Parts: sequence; structure tokens; C-alpha cells
Amino acid sequence: MPTKSLQIPTPDGKADAFAAFPDRGERHPGVLLYPDAFGLRPELEEKARELAEHGYYVLVPNFFYRHRPAPVIDLPEHISEEVRPAVFAQLMPLVQAHTTERVLRDADAYLRFLTTQPEVSAGPVAAIGYCIGAMLAMRTATAHPGQVAAVAGFHPGFLVTDAPDSPHRLVPELTAEVHIGLAEGDLSPEAISELNQALDAAGVGYTTEIYPGTAHGFTMSDTDAFSPSALQRHWDRLLPLLDRALSSS
Repeated sequence: MPTKSLQIPTPDGKADAFAAFPDRGERHPGVLLYPDAFGLRPELEEKARELAEHGYYVLVPNFFYRHRPAPVIDLPEHISEEVRPAVFAQLMPLVQAHTTERVLRDADAYLRFLTTQPEVSAGPVAAIGYCIGAMLAMRTATAHPGQVAAVAGFHPGFLVTDAPDSPHRLVPELTAEVHIGLAEGDLSPEAISELNQALDAAGVGYTTEIYPGTAHGFTMSDTDAFSPSALQRHWDRLLPLLDRALSSS
């Protein structure tokens, strides 16, 4: 499985990134994969490799690149519930500094880079993400409806907020098919209803689903939240979505 460490040019500098893609010489549909708040690390590289085995070119940017290259903070090998608050205390200033303007500038740069890689085929791409990455994927898809044909978010954060530019308020711009895989407690019933109403109004195919018995972060094997069965459910939802949305490319 070929992998690369890359530098993505952006208006604010260069974002370090990881890419994985099939070892078959031809071109493949592109997938932009946004990490969770813990950032680009071996866990995310492994997810990119696994997805690449199914025939995709997967680009994973360090969206905290303005602060420093990944890993942006000193992470333990396993993020236990005991250390999680201290880790988040270091990360929250970076999350708060990652404004919508920065998100959109970066999305432009990431998509431009992804779609011009020699291993990436012409046609639509997917944007997927975990935790805060789900919000980044949704903002990317709503800002680039002509390019992004699939969007998936797992244990999402910041999808439905009170802000005037909350991602769910921009969903009417979507043309992508959507899957949102929620941990129990990620969103209130009212917030899920708001999100579903917005997706209905957009007229796109979508599923929003609470994965039973899960905690926020259930896909990440380097955290206490990890659930092997929920990770498998995530693949069972994600792979058919990508196949449907990107198979024409």
C-alpha cells in the first residue's frame, strides 16, 4: 500500500498531510479525510490505509498546521478517560482558533490539491470526518456542491449549534449523499430533528443513525471510547456510500 507524506499549499502556509492509495498504477476516486480533534496520528493513517485498500486515494490533512506539524501536541499512545480532559485542555485553543473562514480557505486548498494528484481520477470526491472532522467535512461539502458527492461524519462535533453559520444551516447547499453516525448523546433529539429537517429540505439522500451502546469517539482504537462493533458498522455504512457516490468517476 503506497503512502506519502505531503505538503499542501494553502493561503496561510503549508499543511502537512498523509496520503494512502492503491498500488495498482491507475487513477482512483479521491477521499478527503478529516481527523478528529486529536489530529493526524497513526490511528488516522491506519484508517486511510484501510480505505485505500478499497480503491480510493485518501488524503488526511493536519488541519492544525498553523500551529505546528502533526502531532500538534504530545499525545499518549492510548488516550484514556483519565488523560482526556488534560489533552482537550491543550487542544481547545486550537479548535477555537480554527474559524469558519480558515476552514473554508483550507477546504479550497485541500480539494484543489486532492483533485490534481496524478493518482486521483477525474470526477466527484468524498469528504469524511470524525468528531470535529465531521463538521469540517460538512462545511467542505456545502461550500463545494459541484465537487463533493458524498459526505460522512462519525461521532460528530459542532454540526448543530446556535451560531448563524452552524453547519446544519448550510445543508440546503448540499448535493452530496450523507451519512451521519452518532454516538449516544452526541446530539440531542431536538438537534437531530433540526439536522434531519435541513437534509430533507436539501432533497439529498441521507441517513442519520445513533450507533447503539457507543460513546463519543467510538471509531478510534487509541481511545477508551473505542467499540469494535461500532467501527465495523461505520465501515458497513461508509463503503457502500462511497461506492454509490464515486463509482461513476
